[in-house]
Amino acid sequence: MLNFAWWWVFFAIPLPIIVRLLSKKAQDMPMAALRVPSLRPGEVSEQTQLRQTKIPLVVSSLIWLLLVTAAARPQWLGEPVSIPNEGREMMLAVDLSGSMKIDDMQLQGRQVNRLTMTKSVVYDFIQRRVGDRLGLILFADTAYVQAPLTYDRDTVSTLLSEAVIGLVGEQTAIGDAIGLAVKRFDEREESNNVLILLTDGQNTAGNITPEQAKELAISKGVKVYTIGVGADKMLIQSFFGSRQINPSQELDEGMLTDIATSTGGQYFRARNAQELQSIYQQLDALEPIEGETRKMRPLSALFYYPLAAAILLSALWAFLTLAISSYRWIKRKQNPFSAHGPELTKETK
Repeated sequence: MLNFAWWWVFFAIPLPIIVRLLSKKAQDMPMAALRVPSLRPGEVSEQTQLRQTKIPLVVSSLIWLLLVTAAARPQWLGEPVSIPNEGREMMLAVDLSGSMKIDDMQLQGRQVNRLTMTKSVVYDFIQRRVGDRLGLILFADTAYVQAPLTYDRDTVSTLLSEAVIGLVGEQTAIGDAIGLAVKRFDEREESNNVLILLTDGQNTAGNITPEQAKELAISKGVKVYTIGVGADKMLIQSFFGSRQINPSQELDEGMLTDIATSTGGQYFRARNAQELQSIYQQLDALEPIEGETRKMRPLSALFYYPLAAAILLSALWAFLTLAISSYRWIKRKQNPFSAHGPELTKETK
């Protein structure tokens, strides 16, 4: 459907007529004038002929109408589109501590560190959350909001992909990450607040303890899902040969389980990329995307069509006028006495 955002601009259409009438009244005022008789009876100048034709009036009127139409901002409203409106606010908290660089994960047949594997899996999860408002918190020695709650999933994915280990230290401030997420949720009302916290260690830094953060989440109605990342077995090479170790021995599963169950969430253990992918699929089921829908109509601007037509028509008219004037000037230069030659010849005889 065609719509004009600034429809009141059309009231300017009579403006040239008003200006013309006022200028005509000014010309009709009595004043001294010097009249020069024509050299030939009945001869009409080119300027007079041009003024007597209606073509310039039609062209200028059309250009003016096109400019007014463009200024009125024509828009095209498309058909209504259904958009999910679940009202869910979901914050992702990702650990960037030094232990996340341990290469104990397999991704597409190659050995990668924990953060690289996390980015790959979380990216797919973010793209599936159509209709949810997502945010991103990164934490190590402290926690900070990398992406505020937004519907722009591409931006959240990009900011996560740009995160690097050690950006904010080497330790793990789990309590600060939960507290910061609760604070951001507290600014929103009438929404389902969900925090997904991914870490591979225990709380070793921060201003808020995990216990305090848990109580704060409970009081604000924030549901926390915790994910412990890291393999149980890893072979390392040494001078005496290879030996097997547990790279996740510092993972505090008891604390993560307590936070999750106390807030109404759930604790998950991700030992490889497949398990982490399965966990995010379970989260899709636990926190479904489908909900009530709202209608929105796509809007497309059309002002550039009449504006381009006005510019093109003005350029063509200027070119045509210049071409005609140049042709007549050249013609007079080639035969300067063509207009008055016969009279002058008779007088000479």
